[in-house]
Amino acid sequence: MQENTKLNQSSGQRFSSIDALRGLTVAAMLLVNNAGDWNHVYPWLSHASWHGANPADFIFPFFLVIVGVSLYLAMTPKLEQGIQASQLAQTVIWRACKIFALGVILHMLALALIPGREFRLMGVLQRIGLCFLLAGLVLIYLRSLRYQCFVIVGTLLCYWYLLAQTGSYEPNLNLVDQIDTRLLGNLAYSYDAKTGFAQEPEGLLSSLPAMVSVLLGIQAGAMLRRGQTHKLWQFGLLLGLLGAIWALVLPLNKHLWTPSFVCWTTGFAYLLIWLMHRLVDERKAPAIGLSFGVNAIAAYAGSWFATCILAATSWGDTIYNAYLVPTFTSWTSPYFTSFLFAAVFTGLFAMIMWILRRVGWRFSI
Repeated sequence: MQENTKLNQSSGQRFSSIDALRGLTVAAMLLVNNAGDWNHVYPWLSHASWHGANPADFIFPFFLVIVGVSLYLAMTPKLEQGIQASQLAQTVIWRACKIFALGVILHMLALALIPGREFRLMGVLQRIGLCFLLAGLVLIYLRSLRYQCFVIVGTLLCYWYLLAQTGSYEPNLNLVDQIDTRLLGNLAYSYDAKTGFAQEPEGLLSSLPAMVSVLLGIQAGAMLRRGQTHKLWQFGLLLGLLGAIWALVLPLNKHLWTPSFVCWTTGFAYLLIWLMHRLVDERKAPAIGLSFGVNAIAAYAGSWFATCILAATSWGDTIYNAYLVPTFTSWTSPYFTSFLFAAVFTGLFAMIMWILRRVGWRFSI
């Protein structure tokens, strides 16, 4: 994840808004992933069970769009300086491998520390690594933004065609699940040994439209760098409208990362990038989230490790049931108590990230 914290150092332009927005998405990930009681989670903190897009479903797409923005701002000056494409490609490939490997290591850590936990090959970091690799190579070898648009449109339409060929967008019956069942099997997020069906939210085929989210972020990065920020809100509205219309025939679905979902979430991402740019870069408003943003890798990996420790030692359950539940559930709802646990967890990491930024420590891969 930290590959995109270097964008401003190599671009000659600094967009604190992008660092801040990246940080806010990482903080949102921590908030969503660390409920005190998974039986009591507010709907807006839960992912849609299948079709649809709850607020929590926007977090990962937003992050991928930001990866694309950062890629453009970091790579374009190097391309303009005449650095060989092969050299830049090696850098992209190596960094993508490190991101993917870190995701695997974190899952191995969970396997070792959490009782009953099964190993999962794919995941958030693994998808980021794959999308970073594919989009980075497109940016390096297909420099025309117009031609990149052809890749975006072609990928979404071809993916839609492939999904439609199976005749279903329902669980286990769709092409994405069928491919993940065959290729990942019990290494997927969920696997039913009786039926042999597997499901992987960060699956193989669905990584192609996820890559498009990054490519659309590259387009947004070009708008920022060229000072065409008015296009961000214009294209944001256009993409959102396109996603809403497309959803009439192709449901919004994060698991399948449907093209309608890509357009819908990217539209809101563009609007948020525009708003953050106006507030932070132009009006010099406080860059809330900056500490998370400049140390995204430390925040994500550190929170994962902390979650594993809390689960392995049962300290998380002890803290929640012995202190939070008796103190808060008596006068409020169990949903609020569950949310409070996640908020405290996120707040503690916000403090750690603030300290790291104050002392000038940045972790990257």
